[in-house]
Amino acid sequence: MLFPESTRVFVSFFVFGLLNNILYVVILSAAIDLVGSSTPKAVVLLADIIPSFTIKLTAPFFVHLLPYQTRIWLLVGLSSVGMLVISLSHAIPLKIVGIALASLSSGLGESTFLQLTHFYREEWAIGGFSSGTGGAGLFGSFLFMFMTNVLGMKVWVVLFLFSVAPFGFIGVFYGALPKPEASSGFPGLDLERPSSSYQFIGSDPDISAEEEAASGSITTTAHVMATINKIKPLVLPYMVPLSSVYISEYVINQGISPTLLFPLEDLPRWLFSSYRDIYVVYGFLYQLGVFVSRSSVNFGIRIKNLYWLSALQFFNVLITLCQSTYDVPFSLIWLLLVLVFYEGLLGGFLYINTFMSVSEEVPLSRREFSMGAVSISDSFGVVMAGCINWWLEAKLCGWQVQRGRDWCRYGGTA
Repeated sequence: MLFPESTRVFVSFFVFGLLNNILYVVILSAAIDLVGSSTPKAVVLLADIIPSFTIKLTAPFFVHLLPYQTRIWLLVGLSSVGMLVISLSHAIPLKIVGIALASLSSGLGESTFLQLTHFYREEWAIGGFSSGTGGAGLFGSFLFMFMTNVLGMKVWVVLFLFSVAPFGFIGVFYGALPKPEASSGFPGLDLERPSSSYQFIGSDPDISAEEEAASGSITTTAHVMATINKIKPLVLPYMVPLSSVYISEYVINQGISPTLLFPLEDLPRWLFSSYRDIYVVYGFLYQLGVFVSRSSVNFGIRIKNLYWLSALQFFNVLITLCQSTYDVPFSLIWLLLVLVFYEGLLGGFLYINTFMSVSEEVPLSRREFSMGAVSISDSFGVVMAGCINWWLEAKLCGWQVQRGRDWCRYGGTA
């Protein structure tokens, strides 16, 4: 082989993470172009996350019946068709349909690839996928800005071109990713068969879930209850801290940071020419922090206490709320920019360390299921934050206007 197996696994999962999340980033970057200035951008955020959350929430009950090969083709079909609908439609409802299709693909993809890491060494697979999802934020937002702002390409053309990106899943899955063999110390993987590592609580450990269902020895109700019972042990150690950190950081990013503004005359013109630019810089620094921390496991950095990371992120919410409401503790933007980067670091650290902990602590027989089930948490956090922000941003902006600071009405949320 030209490249060692570790490199092939890492690069394959890096590309999976990059391609799976990049359309989500591009759609959010194009929000104002898709729905116009008169429609709340939360419409795009919720359309981009609710279908993903729904598929993650329901996947533990059925996804084991779909072979990985089938899932890959579903990802390509949903995301490519979704981007085509978004790019070629003029009506907002049709664009929302396209966004929803792409979102379904993103949710199914994250669940699928996190489960697929079960068949490989975690530092190669989870490390690669986490780095790829972090890189998607940086690369997606930069590429969209470069193609539209610098090259002057029409937005619909850029979105149309991105409809080709999901075909990379096929090339990597069949052409680059090594197939793990049971003899190598990892579970064997048959691409064309349903997963055999899903087990029902109380069922025969030698009979897979789909075999039990096919034989009629388990009812639908029993299947649902057994699946819920398998999720319960994951809630407190993994799902609560992961969902809470996502609530905190998306409340900051979408609800508070559009109001964290300073007088333009006090800012360097080479970096900030409008109030909108402040929000863009916040977004870039956040994504940079996420990319750095999601790649940290590749350098041997591990953090075991997930609740401490979640608590620190919530403390960031309180700091930014004070800044938005009372102009304290920061009188200059530079320290706030450092805080936003630090916020991204905390979120990325918790993401990668959560799934590393699952891979290390959950018994092998339930690890594949658990990786997919825990992925519900981040989308749940974003949905909750989106609902909070629908009220919070307007409330903070109104409070600032009452105090004579009306900058949030001059494009700060664009």
